[in-house]
Amino acid sequence: MRPTRATLIVAATALAPALLLATPALAAPASATARTAATAPVAATPETPVGEMSTDDLRAAVSRILADKNIGKGVKREAARALSDGSPEALRAFLETGHRLAQAEDDRVAISSILARKDTGRAVKEAIYQLLDNGTPEELRAFLETGYRLARFEDDQVAVSTILARKEIGPGVKKEIYQLLDNNGTPEEFRAFLETGYRLAQADDDRVAVARILTRPNISKALRKAVNEVLDNNTPESLRYFLEVGQYKVDGK
Repeated sequence: MRPTRATLIVAATALAPALLLATPALAAPASATARTAATAPVAATPETPVGEMSTDDLRAAVSRILADKNIGKGVKREAARALSDGSPEALRAFLETGHRLAQAEDDRVAISSILARKDTGRAVKEAIYQLLDNGTPEELRAFLETGYRLARFEDDQVAVSTILARKEIGPGVKKEIYQLLDNNGTPEEFRAFLETGYRLAQADDDRVAVARILTRPNISKALRKAVNEVLDNNTPESLRYFLEVGQYKVDGK
């Protein structure tokens, strides 16, 4: 069920005190290991059953798997071992069972790498803990292909709700979040907001807040100069630092 603005605002009010606040720095994309292992296993052949393949066909099928740039270390190792042996028995064993087990090994590594990330949310962690305890090779693969996306979407909805509940949230960030909610944002759109949209919208709000300092009565020359310098520099990080720290360090402010 898609989130609505009202439900997420209510959720934000209830959940925000108990949750880690999502920040642009923490909302990082999945690791390269996870993306690589999330690639579906390569089919041995589109037509001929493995048991009926000739030695040449078996070798060609294993070679196709090994040639895939997205395979993990486990699959690469076992495919190379089967080709090195070269016997029909070794090649057939890899295609019938070894590939599946090696893929599960790679998938388990990829899932563990997701779990080790500092920004991994509660829903993803819970799903991973269940998998690592008793997940089959097929369940590990299903998590990387679909389950991870959905569990992370749940965490991303909570993260966006938490941002919306902040008292200091600016109109630019608020506008982006409301637009995301009103348009029934997809998992990819929620992720894009946390990875890039939030940072840019926050920078717009910060730029306005820094410029507003110039309207203060009796502003010192030193502070005016510092404000103009940060506006000229104009990176999201420099704007945020100035508002949180820099302006209070200016002599004669």
